[in-house]
Parts: sequence; C-alpha cells; structure tokens
Amino acid sequence: MKNILSKSIIALSLALSLLSCKKTDSPLTKITPTNLDSIAANYYEQYLKLYPLEATSQGDTRYNDQLAINIDKDFISGEIAFYNSVQKQLDQVDYKNLSDDNKVVYNVLDYTLKDKIEAYAYHPEYIPFTQFSGLPLTFPLFGSGEGSQPFNTEKDYADWLKRMEKFPEWMETAQENFREGISNKIVLPKKLVIKMIPQMKAEEITSPDMEKNIFYGPIRKFPKDFTEAQKNKYTTLYKDAIIKKIIPAYTQMGKFLETEYFPKARETDGYNSLPKGDDIYRYYVKSWTTTNSSPEEINKVGLQQVAMLREEMEKVKQQVGFTGTLEEFISFVKTDPKAMPYKTSKEVLGAFNGILTKITPKLETMFSVTPTTKFEIRQTEKFREASASAEYIQGTPDGKRPGIFYVPLPDPSKFNVTSGMESLFLHEAIPGHHYQVSLQQENTKLPKFMRFGWLGAYGEGWAHYCETLGPEFGLYTDPYQKMGYLSDQMLRAVRLVVDTGLHTGKMTREEAIQYFLNNISYDEGGATAEVERYMAMPGQALGYKIGALRIRELRDKYQKQLGSKFSLAAFHDEVLSQGCLPLDVLNRKMELWAKKVK
Repeated sequence: MKNILSKSIIALSLALSLLSCKKTDSPLTKITPTNLDSIAANYYEQYLKLYPLEATSQGDTRYNDQLAINIDKDFISGEIAFYNSVQKQLDQVDYKNLSDDNKVVYNVLDYTLKDKIEAYAYHPEYIPFTQFSGLPLTFPLFGSGEGSQPFNTEKDYADWLKRMEKFPEWMETAQENFREGISNKIVLPKKLVIKMIPQMKAEEITSPDMEKNIFYGPIRKFPKDFTEAQKNKYTTLYKDAIIKKIIPAYTQMGKFLETEYFPKARETDGYNSLPKGDDIYRYYVKSWTTTNSSPEEINKVGLQQVAMLREEMEKVKQQVGFTGTLEEFISFVKTDPKAMPYKTSKEVLGAFNGILTKITPKLETMFSVTPTTKFEIRQTEKFREASASAEYIQGTPDGKRPGIFYVPLPDPSKFNVTSGMESLFLHEAIPGHHYQVSLQQENTKLPKFMRFGWLGAYGEGWAHYCETLGPEFGLYTDPYQKMGYLSDQMLRAVRLVVDTGLHTGKMTREEAIQYFLNNISYDEGGATAEVERYMAMPGQALGYKIGALRIRELRDKYQKQLGSKFSLAAFHDEVLSQGCLPLDVLNRKMELWAKKVK
C-alpha cells in the first residue's frame, strides 16, 4: 500500500530525533533534572504529529490536513521505537533530585510510555474498531461541520479534503488487520459485528443524495465571506470525494464485515475465549483502572458495592411506602408521576440552576482553588437531542468558550429525577468535570501532555466521587433524588461485576443484561447497549467506581491520620492540582502532601 513505508520512516525519524536532546552533547550524557521539561514537551509535540486528529480535537490546527494510518504494522513499529526513545531519555533523569511536583510529571510520563508500549504486545490493531468506538464512527463527526474540525477558511476546506482522500487507505488497512485477526483467532463476537454492519451502511454516510449525507454538512454551511467561485470549487471537490472515496470505503467495509468477517466472528462473549485472552484482559484492567487490582478482586468489590447499595435502595422503597420487591420498585420509579414533576424545559433548567445556587455556599468550604473558566447550563440542541445523553463539554483554556453542561430535554414532562438529577449535576458539572478539567487546562505549569491528558480512572473517578458529596451539600433529602443518586452509584458498581464477569467467563451476555436490569432502572435496549459496550471495550467501564473508591479511601485515611490538621478544601485542591494521574501516582502524591501537613 502506498505511503505506508514513508509513514514508518517518519515515525522512526521522530524517535531518533528525540534521542538527541538539545541541551546534551550526546544521547548518553547525563540529563539534568531541568531537562525533564524539555523531554515532556518534545514527547507531546511528536505525539501530536503521530495522532493529528487528537491535535485537531484540542484546537491545535497545525496538522488538520493529516490522517495517520496508525493501525498499520510499520507505523506501529515506528511508534513503539519513538516511545522507547523517550523512555531512554527519561531513564537518564536524576529522579531523586527532582521536586515533588516534577516527580509526579516523571511518574506520569513513565507510566504513559510503559502502558502504550505494553498495549501493542496484545495486538489491538487486529480489532481496529468496534460498534462502540473507532475512526469509522468518529470520522463523520469531524466531517459534519458540527465537530472539532474547523470550516471557517478556504484552507480549512482544503485540509478536510486531504483527510477524506486518505480515509479509504485507513479502511483498507483495517480490513487487512481484521483478516490478520481471523488468522490469529482474535476476532469480535458475532453479537457485536451484527451491530457494525448497519453502521457502515447508514444512509447519512452512504447516501449519494448530498442533502442526506453528513459529509456534505460543510457545503451546506459555507462561511459568509466565501465567493461564488470558492463555493462552486468546493461543492464540486467535496461531491467528488464523497462519491468516489467516502461512500465506496464505507460500502466496501460493510460488505467485508457481512460476507467475510461475520462468518469467522466468535460465538463467545468475553475475552477469556481468545488466545491469551486472560492476559489481554488483565492488561486492559490494569490500563483502564491504572492499578494492579486483578479482575477477581474487582469482581468481589463490585458484588460488595451492589449488596450495600441494594440495602440503601430498600430504605428508600420503605420511605415512599412501596410494598413490592426491590426489582419491582426499580421498575416502578421509571413511570411514577411523582418522579416527573416538570412540564417545561425552563422548569428543568431552572431546577439545575437551583442545585448550583444551593451548593455554592458549601463550595467555598470544600475548595480553595476554583476555575476561572466560566460555566453554563444549556439545553442540548434540537438536532441531536433525541439521541444525546447529558454531558459536559469543556471550555477552552483561553476562557473564550465556557464549560457547558448540556441537558437533552426532548420531552420535559418525562424528565425523571430518579435518573439522578442532583448526582448528575455534581458529576458532570460542578464540582465534577467542570472543576477537574478546567483546573487542569488552566494550569500552565503542567507540561502539555498532562494539561490535555485524560485517564478515565482519575477523571471519571473524581466525577463519581463528587456524587458522594451530595449529603455535605445538603442534597438527596428528597427520596426520589436519593434514589437517583443510588442508581448512579449502582450503575458503576454493576459495571465492576458485569465487565469482569463477561471477560473471565463467569457471565454470558444474556446473564449480564438480566443482572443489569435487576439492579438498574434501564429498559432492555439500554441495558443491552451498556453490556455490549463492555464486550467491545474490556476494562473501560471499571475506572469510574475504582477511581471514586480510591479518592474516598485517601480522604478517609488522611482525615483520620491528620485529625484537626485535616482540611477538606486543602485535600481537594491537592487531588486536583496536577490533572489526571494514575491512581498509584495519586497515592504517592497525597502521601507527600500529608507529610507536609503534619
């Protein structure tokens, strides 16, 4: 395939270029501690060149015309060589003489490099995408004109055209990788492949009618200053690229999945059925939780959490006078009119603003350092409201765009508070993702790989921990809001049981769906989608609860150890002061903090 070798050479040359640091005479010269900054800066600069879509997502427009074929074998070899070269530089740093903050930087970079290198030992490229994630699903969002790819200038339009032209090469490589997966018996379950086929054939991706095709979005919304000549030029070029490049690439992939891959896909549900599947799953558990906890230990924690939360739900059931079983109560609250008190969008948004007003005085006692990034609550736009979830979209580091908490309200009269209204706000908005992400982005002392980095066990763990602050904020006094909080906690506890159950062979997909429905008030479609997400991304769903429990554990430990010297605000400030950290790095950081407080 053309250009593959050249990509490999580029990646290898990046690796080699990093081996010679500007401030040293040779790669073997001892690197002084101050050079940790340049190692970290160089690492991220080169990483963005390897992953240009990530640069685009962060608002870095330098590589907006590039699409890396990052699932290709030669590319991966170059990428691993690059990570090894940075690791060699890091090994030269005098760790003992680093400041405490720089030790954290070192630890995070060291963890990141080792984790990325180890991942490739298990050949993730054999499954280049799933029904839940991967380039074929994100590429239309970039090209829709509504995503992070900008369409403001003629250069922007030319940049995206180059990415569209490269896309078929990525899809061809994906097919080759799927075939190699078949040869090595590392394949997806049939139950997931059957969901991927219609995704590849979706009308908004494969329709030759440009008014229906999502990739035609930028042509429907030209910038106001475009001339007729510019409009005509890009209308022709985009139609041509969509008809000749995009539609055939998706159509061929759909056909490949249906006729060649599906018959060879597996009947089993968990990774335990794959060659070395137990080792692969243990790696994913370690990577997603950033701990050394085993699947068996996590399963046990999950069962304990589910049992504890069921007891708490029983208390709410008695409080509202419901006489049936807990399963019947979980089902009942989905339709109980008392759980749906609102008539209009304005009332729901007003209630969310009311939560913010209620918690604001307490925020001052729980946090000394707060973000400068502004915050807004908005209703999700109509065009995506029907299928959207409540979410937090981070603001920009320069403060030009606020952090926004989006709430979809297709029918406000059906907005159910037992879906976790108060806990949802604490998780997605304040002090959850808004505080954590904004403080991280605003901290210009951090190297960029940490300012813009994300580790789910920490990031989602922090937001999930924030839900537990509800009683301290004066929330969850209404039984339905309390049930919503418990349901949010239960979702993350159930994930520990189901994810580990599926991938160690303790549970089938069907058993996992039933277990889900017995404990959480989802309908069967929602429960199925959740379970299939865990099948597609083993270990990903474990980070929320594991991270939250770790932060709570650290808080309880130091509250007890420090006694009157313990300040909750100081504890929270320290947890958030350096962005997303592996949980074991967070442990070391908080231990040093506690020694200083003593």
